[in-house]
Amino acid sequence: MSEAIPAYVSRGQGEPAVFLLHGIGGGKAYWEPQLEVLARAGYRAVAWDMPGYGQSAMVEPYTLAELARALERIIDHVAPQQAVLLGHSMGGMVALEALALFPSKIAGLILSCTSPAFGKPDGAWQQEFLRQRLAPLDAGKSMADVAPSLVRGMVAKDADSAAVQRAVGIMGAVSPAAYRAALHALMNFDRRALLPAIAVPTLVLAGDVDPNAPPAVMQKMAEKIPGAQYECFTRTGHLASLEQPTRFDQTVLQFLRTRF
Repeated sequence: MSEAIPAYVSRGQGEPAVFLLHGIGGGKAYWEPQLEVLARAGYRAVAWDMPGYGQSAMVEPYTLAELARALERIIDHVAPQQAVLLGHSMGGMVALEALALFPSKIAGLILSCTSPAFGKPDGAWQQEFLRQRLAPLDAGKSMADVAPSLVRGMVAKDADSAAVQRAVGIMGAVSPAAYRAALHALMNFDRRALLPAIAVPTLVLAGDVDPNAPPAVMQKMAEKIPGAQYECFTRTGHLASLEQPTRFDQTVLQFLRTRF
């Protein structure tokens, strides 16, 4: 177990502090536009490199619980009066894990294109998902090689080409070791039982053509969280903040302004 504080960037000084948690193909650079938007709106925005990503050291064992504990070290270091977790995809899973492990430190949740569970680690679907994602790397390809097809498979068909290329560049820079570890960490994630007990303001954001976190799954999750707000963006895949940045940012800011 590592006790190091993961690498992060921070903008702004206001409250609440919004901790931006990227997905399995991301990094703190994924949130650069939101860092600026949140800081200009009067909030403190903090984006991390999840352990093993960017400048952050790996944790051992590489589990959702250890990732959440790494996030806790950043929260304790920043020491905000209020901490809101904005998690995309796997980052949303880290956010739910964090809420389960240290709920008193979290004032709110924004869950974007994510899921409360991945399923059974020995399930056929999960194993096939793992095989498909790792097969290109096992065949000797790099993350830069696989990123274009993976990103294209996540976004809407008419997604902005510049946004797509930005996502490709970020994913292409991910360490293969971290990508492998993160995929394996997903296999036993299940926090569905936590949902009815969530007592903090929660915003759930979905994309109508998201193949990884379908809107039906996202809406069902939102319905199980008391008082959760649910929004589904049209013509949007898995990378909502990149595909629909204006609407994404406006929705997040409106949630923060009305609930905090």
